[in-house]
Amino acid sequence: MNGLPDWLTNEKGSDDIAPLLINGSSFPLEFLAAEARAITLRRFGRTMSLYAPLYLSNVCSSGCAYCGYASDRKTIRRHLDFTEVERELSGMKAMGISDVLLLTGERTAEVNFDYLRRCVDIAAAMMPRVSVEAFPMSVNEYAALADCGCTGITIYQETYDPEQYRILHRWGAKQNFLDRLEIPERALQAGIKTIGIGALLGLSDPVEEALKLLRHVRHLGKTYWKAGLSVSFPRIRPQTGGFQPAFHVTDHFLARMIFAFRIGMPDVELVLSTRESPALRDGMAGLAITRMSIASRTTVGGYVEPENSQQGQFEVYDDRSAEEFCSALQAKNIEPVFKNWEPVYNGPSTENNIS
Repeated sequence: MNGLPDWLTNEKGSDDIAPLLINGSSFPLEFLAAEARAITLRRFGRTMSLYAPLYLSNVCSSGCAYCGYASDRKTIRRHLDFTEVERELSGMKAMGISDVLLLTGERTAEVNFDYLRRCVDIAAAMMPRVSVEAFPMSVNEYAALADCGCTGITIYQETYDPEQYRILHRWGAKQNFLDRLEIPERALQAGIKTIGIGALLGLSDPVEEALKLLRHVRHLGKTYWKAGLSVSFPRIRPQTGGFQPAFHVTDHFLARMIFAFRIGMPDVELVLSTRESPALRDGMAGLAITRMSIASRTTVGGYVEPENSQQGQFEVYDDRSAEEFCSALQAKNIEPVFKNWEPVYNGPSTENNIS
């Protein structure tokens, strides 16, 4: 594909971590873990930032081969009305959640910008921190979301391999590789304060994905140095449609990749979601990861009425409650927080004091 930005193709932008990603290299996993832990403790302390996703809609116009919400999947389609949005947010607050990520599929007639902006309005009136993972928008649209109280945008490139990207995105607006690559910069230009990026691991060669992802976050950090940046490490999970990833990403490689990012980007927030197992998430807490999702539902809504016949976008692996997960963190002497350095749980004696 012509027109790729220089930062994506310039290997010097990631050559320092390349040796860390090779299994059997002179950098054993235990060494990387120790280095990552020391950096994390020094930069972030013994804290874990927590959030939960709220799926507003599973209506989608695109044909992403790997997604349980692709428009050719046989599943019940719906989107929350504004009363339901308020009810779901109230249910999340009752669980102790005060940091929410609002999610949609690609833009449709039912779930368009005006709908999303109203949902951000509602969420910002109820939650201290609101971010969005949705369809691509213009600079003006991102600016309008910022004015409504949206502080962050999460947008995954999915894969940084242009040819694989073309194959996997069978139809819809999401087919445009370069347009998607530009979304983080549009949001930052509009005044969005934090940007989260990532690659969906398993779609392409994981080593190449890691190197290009690092180049991307370094480019954003250099160009928009005031922005808050985070990197997620999602792996393909079972989903409606039965897509099988082309590459198997082991726990060992995932850990090596996360440690390499912490060493290479000491100040960037690293995120691990409920796609991963409880054992892996507990093991990574305190080593390099500084932000995790909690008590996640991948169906539309799902916090007030979790039992329904609707298929989720993917299967959640870590399905522990907020209380269970926070207890696991506290057992490791890690303080769970839902917003800037404000504790959610301060110990067993304050279990009802949830903000």
